[in-house]
Amino acid sequence: MKSKRYAKVNSVNCVACGECVKFCPLGAIHIEKGIFAAINSEICVGCGKCSQNCPANAIGFEQREFN
Repeated sequence: MKSKRYAKVNSVNCVACGECVKFCPLGAIHIEKGIFAAINSEICVGCGKCSQNCPANAIGFEQREFN
């Protein structure tokens, strides 16, 4: 099995500022209902640009295994 790293938002810490949206090179992030960022894990490649630019430190990473 292979694994893929992708970004995941901690919605409790997220302030929906939109900085992550600006820095995502693939457009995998949007602000959900004006409350928190949501990341499409099917598009995300785990580059880390969103996490590096998040002022609330609300973005971490997870691994997903696939065939």
